[in-house]
Amino acid sequence: MAAEPEELEVEEKSAGKGKLFIIIGIVVVLALAGAGYFFLMSDDSSSAPETAQPSLDETSQPDGGNGSVELGSALYVAMPRPFVFNVPGTQRDRLVQIKVQLLVRGAQNEETAKKHIPLIEGTLLRIFSGASADQLGTTAGKSALKSDSLKAVQDEMQSIAGRTVIEKVLFTGFVMQ
Repeated sequence: MAAEPEELEVEEKSAGKGKLFIIIGIVVVLALAGAGYFFLMSDDSSSAPETAQPSLDETSQPDGGNGSVELGSALYVAMPRPFVFNVPGTQRDRLVQIKVQLLVRGAQNEETAKKHIPLIEGTLLRIFSGASADQLGTTAGKSALKSDSLKAVQDEMQSIAGRTVIEKVLFTGFVMQ
């Protein structure tokens, strides 16, 4: 009878090693799958030819054809504070908070936008506070507010810097209570 416990002990050890190999195999397969995913989803800008990247000398015409917005790498300039303001409504006044980022092209436009943030904030607040709660409650109203604010900021930057600098005004947060 002393032989039976030894045989059971040997079988349990071999079964434990089999489970260990299966678990290690699953971990290796998952690690390889994760590495493959990140490899395939990584930015391939280093392998792109130089001619595919637009230079800062080329111009686009997204602002109506005057060609004053330079093409380059897209950079986002965040406004330091969200805009918080009251808007009148038909039934009651509402409090609105909008977080804004500006899309600019190229490092020169980024620096110009950062330099003139107080002017941009003042212009945006003027446009935002002129809206009504009824207007801001619809998607069309929000789109109109974006286009109005873009036009106003581009006009201000044109008068100060001699070019529009800003390509888009983006709402990254919008809350109305």
